Amino acid sequence: MTITRRGFLSASAGFAAMPVLRAAAAPLPREVDIVVIGAGAAGIAAARRVMAANRKVVVVEAASQIGGRCITDTTTFDVPFDRGARWMHNPETNPMIRLARNAGFDVVPAPSGQKMRIGRRNARAGETEEFLAALVRANRAIDEASRGKLDTSCASVLPKDLGDWAGAAEFMLGASFAGKDLKELSAIDKARAQDRNAAIGCRQGLGTLISKLGEQAPVALSTPASRIVWSNRDVSVETQSGKIAARAAIITVSTNVLTSGAIKFAPDIPKRTLDAASKLTLGSYDHIVMQLPGNPLGLSRDDILIEQSNSTRTALMCANIGGSSLCSIDVGGSFGRDLSEQGEKAMVAFAKEWITKLFGSEAAAAVQKTSVTRWNASPLIMGAMSASSPGGQLSRKVLAEPIGNVFLAGEATHETLWGTVDGAWESGERAADAALRKIGALKDEPADVPTQSTKRRRAPRQ
Repeated sequence: MTITRRGFLSASAGFAAMPVLRAAAAPLPREVDIVVIGAGAAGIAAARRVMAANRKVVVVEAASQIGGRCITDTTTFDVPFDRGARWMHNPETNPMIRLARNAGFDVVPAPSGQKMRIGRRNARAGETEEFLAALVRANRAIDEASRGKLDTSCASVLPKDLGDWAGAAEFMLGASFAGKDLKELSAIDKARAQDRNAAIGCRQGLGTLISKLGEQAPVALSTPASRIVWSNRDVSVETQSGKIAARAAIITVSTNVLTSGAIKFAPDIPKRTLDAASKLTLGSYDHIVMQLPGNPLGLSRDDILIEQSNSTRTALMCANIGGSSLCSIDVGGSFGRDLSEQGEKAMVAFAKEWITKLFGSEAAAAVQKTSVTRWNASPLIMGAMSASSPGGQLSRKVLAEPIGNVFLAGEATHETLWGTVDGAWESGERAADAALRKIGALKDEPADVPTQSTKRRRAPRQ
């Protein structure tokens, strides 16, 4: 049976409302309609879409859990915290937020704006306005540069007179936003990024949400794909547990994993695709999570705090996460990458130094248990979010092009929501639609024949 898009969307809505079942634990199938590689947000979205079209799917995941870059840690501390992505965006259009509410999750908006610290004191209202004005000027300069004929780095077009706010502005627009310094970031890519101010959090954890949404999908965990044989007719995926024959495949691994050669392709993956992925390498963004009982920093629940810094050797703090005693000191860009390479001890030492600088040694002495993430060292991820190098923005569209019966998905393939779980989810649905069309399981309905009421009436002759 071939399902029309209208019927398919109805089925998708019905599928989302079904009771949540346990993840399938059956042996790896030998044959499916579509195989999905990777059980992150994009892979789960793709699998749900294929299942809604009544087609057989399996998701193969190298890790031992669902989530990809969305992992909620529920064991280190007495409250959950997200080790990777922690925000969703665009509540008016994001289907994940609706699905989260339907599944009974607590979905709450992030605090609006950030608190600014200047040394040991809070910024005054006028100083905060100066910082916001500097951000506006910097963003405007990047937007104007993006309309030029040649792409350039964001750093090369920044106003030269940002003064005391230059470091904080560069950190917020670069390392904090994209995981890369502005000198490594395409002005066009930055300018085309959809507004992400309306951040939405999930009290139970974004990783917990992704796992819940994936419970209905047949996912084979700890099953890395080692080789993909592809053509314009079918696909074969080889794993340590056996070979899967499919009519199409959806690959959701990160750009760094794709270019690493961890998955072999026969024939080789096209150079055009690899070149595109190499221009969309992952930035660096890590959390240094600390338990600070008694709220020695005097901050509110879920407060976001940054400092006036004269360089990008700085951080962003998410304080009292979910009303708990956990505070996350986030580092990114080249400084964050270098710090992560030095290991957990160096990361914790920096975080305590940073807290001491802003709140005093007594606050830093209150730190109890700690935990850090090191996403760059994860062989299954190799970094944080994708970010285009100057001249590479068009690579996102190239990366989304089909390779025979293989379709790529993930946040790196989204032209405006790159770097977000929202973009990953939407890309998974897009790739699933394309794969279903390729195998003849989904057809767009013809446009409705205009009726007298819908035809544009011709203007009367003068």
